[in-house]
Amino acid sequence: MNILKGKIIAVKTNGNLSLVEIDVDNISFKTIVVETPDTASYLTKGNIVKVIFKETEVIIGKGVEHAVSMQNKIVGKILTIENGELLSKLTIDIGIGNIVSIITTNAVQELRLQVDEKITAMIKTNEIMLSE
Repeated sequence: MNILKGKIIAVKTNGNLSLVEIDVDNISFKTIVVETPDTASYLTKGNIVKVIFKETEVIIGKGVEHAVSMQNKIVGKILTIENGELLSKLTIDIGIGNIVSIITTNAVQELRLQVDEKITAMIKTNEIMLSE
């Protein structure tokens, strides 16, 4: 599990959903939660929260420019690649620490990913959880 700490900088609510923006050392993360500031007191601008997402939810893009709908795009450098028969584990330095991505070994080979290569890690807004 990837776990980062950040500060809530914005909360937009509609019905029982909130779009929450969190600043983690100048990297912006956005997530949709099925809570509002009325039902979850931690959803307050300025609060420190944990940003949590599974390694299997980190999508890798080669290069840094991608026209995709994902709002969570983090440029990083591949530190390690551990290739398995079906899946590979990538450790990525994002400047404020490391995150891990688990993708298929076929994808690693097709993208010709290499250690020290600059990539873009992407996480869908509905795949990020928050915790106090």
